[in-house]
Amino acid sequence: MHRRRHKMFLLSSDLLSMPYIFILFYFISGFNKIHTTFTTVPKCSLSAVCPSDHFAFKIQSGAANVVGPKICFDGKNIMSHIMNNVGPGLNIVVVNAPQFLLFPNLNSISDSADILAYLNEIKPGMIVLVASFDDAATKMTDEIRQMFVEMGSTLIGSVKRRDNWVFAGRTGIKIKSFFEQRAENDKETNIFDGWPGMVEVGGCFPRTIGV
Repeated sequence: MHRRRHKMFLLSSDLLSMPYIFILFYFISGFNKIHTTFTTVPKCSLSAVCPSDHFAFKIQSGAANVVGPKICFDGKNIMSHIMNNVGPGLNIVVVNAPQFLLFPNLNSISDSADILAYLNEIKPGMIVLVASFDDAATKMTDEIRQMFVEMGSTLIGSVKRRDNWVFAGRTGIKIKSFFEQRAENDKETNIFDGWPGMVEVGGCFPRTIGV
């Protein structure tokens, strides 16, 4: 009777420590077959993994004036009620991809001129993520609305008192964004007393303008 000889493989510590990769060895009928399984989890609680040339993100507006908004980008929670870095009005994350994240709270206690000045400082090509909380229209001037139009917003012109609004766009391209939602403040359809329901938007945002 012949005994099958099994070859032994010595794996380097680097290979064994590679994240999200599990290598299983099967020895069947004297042939060695290597099966590699990738177990990547979608970022920001999306239903699927984004392509390598896109960022995963999700934006949720606030709920009434009680629960603040939440912004997740590339698998990191940037703003949330729990993190205590959100405020009533506009909550904005500016991404200078791929190196920097800026987290200003431009809320309703800021002066309209201050908000406009900040928006004018955002350089072309940067990604802008916006979530409303409580009332985003209090200090919303026509000039501020136009700034968001130039980032790709098509709904900002209709945002009024206590509407919920979420948006993801890019400065300087003037191309319609597919990442925008609005819930109208309407006493006939409001979920909360005086406020509409929360809105959210998420998906895969191109890393570069040309994608």
